[in-house]
Amino acid sequence: MNVLMFTNTYLPIVGGVSESVQRLKRQLQVAGHRVLVVAPRLEGQPRGERDVVRVVAVQHFNGSDFSLPVPIPGQLHEAIEAFDPDIVHAHHPFLLGDTAARAAETYGLPLIFTHHTLYEHYTHYVPGDSPRMQRFAVALATQYTWLCDEVIAPSESIRDLLRRREANPHISVVPSGVDTVRFASGDEGRWRDRLGIPTAAYVIGHLGRLALEKNLAFLAGAVAEALMREPEAHFLVVGDGEAGHVMQEVFGIQGVKDRVHFTGRLQGQALIDAYHAMDVFAFASHSETQGMVVAEAMAAGLPVVAIDAAGVREVVVDGHNGRLLAEDDVEAMAEALVTLADPRVRRPLAVAALETAAGYDEARCAERCLAVYRRAIARGGPFTHADEGGWERVRYRLGAEWQMLCYRGRLLRHLVQEEWQQERPAWWPGHRAEDESEVPRK
Repeated sequence: MNVLMFTNTYLPIVGGVSESVQRLKRQLQVAGHRVLVVAPRLEGQPRGERDVVRVVAVQHFNGSDFSLPVPIPGQLHEAIEAFDPDIVHAHHPFLLGDTAARAAETYGLPLIFTHHTLYEHYTHYVPGDSPRMQRFAVALATQYTWLCDEVIAPSESIRDLLRRREANPHISVVPSGVDTVRFASGDEGRWRDRLGIPTAAYVIGHLGRLALEKNLAFLAGAVAEALMREPEAHFLVVGDGEAGHVMQEVFGIQGVKDRVHFTGRLQGQALIDAYHAMDVFAFASHSETQGMVVAEAMAAGLPVVAIDAAGVREVVVDGHNGRLLAEDDVEAMAEALVTLADPRVRRPLAVAALETAAGYDEARCAERCLAVYRRAIARGGPFTHADEGGWERVRYRLGAEWQMLCYRGRLLRHLVQEEWQQERPAWWPGHRAEDESEVPRK
């Protein structure tokens, strides 16, 4: 099978979507399939990439780590036709996601969309952030699903959320996989020696982008409380980002800064070794669609202490492979972390964590994704426009543009309806309260 993927984030970006695309690409190729990735041109990208087409992008959009692809209509047709894809897989509902929808319509191919991200949690990266912008982000992703033949949700929580939002009902749950064999083996002394952490010390760890939407101020407060209760404990943080200074400020105020260690971003074996330097993994994000770093931590044999949230509750089972806390409670999280300082308490949870991680092996997850591809192809039949004459192809490209115009028209209509629902007086018949779920409709 020839799989054409579109993603707004890819190497050298370190992050959930980038890692997910890379892992899926690698496993599909191991299984004998061909993959072509369309991604933005990025500073520091690998030279001589195979199976990757880069498009022009604005670097460091709005001061963030992200780059903004600038799709130019028609620039990819030659590469796509040479690749001769069987299916199109979009990893975002906008920018290159639009290009993916155009390509699928132009060549008569099934379109798959993975809903990797809760975009409403990321609107602070866009000028003019507001509740209206958050509603727009929800509507954009929801309406995009109706352009697709199949939708992949990385977790049951996201599948259920999409159903409540009345997205395309053809939804399959396929988590992003983890190379469980690689993550199971690491040098636990590498980072302890480098950072001056005693061999016998209890190490709480965290890994990820240090971003505002990751609830890191709360996490820092809970870990600081745990460090004050456990005078020999240390905290190891892997990653960087704008929230790093917020965390450091919390640790400084609490007087535990000398036992907190930031490594910056890590990749490859260095990242795996960092996991193995930890004894327990702490996680507090509410913005995840799946617990990929949580699954990685468990593959390294770490129990996880986390807040009950979408994408995390499918992985962490309270009292079995870690602790899952009901809400943001500094005292409760600190107490859970302190309790796991006892190896007798920690050991059975670590064994269960390894067992849980086996279910997220990336080869298994890639096979589940292939099943979604096959189902979409079978439902659509063998018809393709790829071999038709020049005039027919032009006609289908025009059809693709019309489809995108219709999509944007539906999106605009739902946004107008949404604003009317939000702003009409409370006494108006059919008024919807602020705390009710947003439900974009087709």
